Amino acid sequence: MREMTLSILKPDAVRRNITGAINSYFEKAGLSIVAQKRIKLPYEQAEAFYAVHKERPFFQSLCKSISSGPVVVQVLSGDGVIALNRKIMGATDPANADHGTIRKDFALSIEENSVHGSDSPENAAKEIQFFFSEIEIIP
Repeated sequence: MREMTLSILKPDAVRRNITGAINSYFEKAGLSIVAQKRIKLPYEQAEAFYAVHKERPFFQSLCKSISSGPVVVQVLSGDGVIALNRKIMGATDPANADHGTIRKDFALSIEENSVHGSDSPENAAKEIQFFFSEIEIIP
C-alpha cells in the first residue's frame, strides 16, 4: 500500500546546500517526492510542531535548531514509506547510524542531524497536515 510521510530537510542541510544529495537517497530507494517547499519556520510554529516533546529536556533546543534557518518540508510517498524513510535516515545520533544512511553520511551532530521523518502513520498524517493542504500534494 502506498503511504505518505513527512520529511524535513533541516537547517544544517539547507545551509550546506546538500538537499539534492539527500533527496537522491529517497529517490534511489524508490520513494516519490509528491510535495515540497522551502520555508522558514518561526519559533512559535516549531513549538507547535514539536508539542509532543514539550516535557522533554531537549524541547527548547529542538525548537531553536529547527527554526534557526530555512528548511525543506516535503511529502514522500511509496510502499512502506514510513519504515523505509526511517531506515534511510538512520539513527538519530549519527554516531549510531548505519553506514550509507543520511545521518551517517551528512549529520553534523545529534542535534544537527540533517533530516526529520514521521515515526507512525498517525504522526505522518498530523505532520503532513501541519505543512501542506491537499491541493499541494500531487501523487
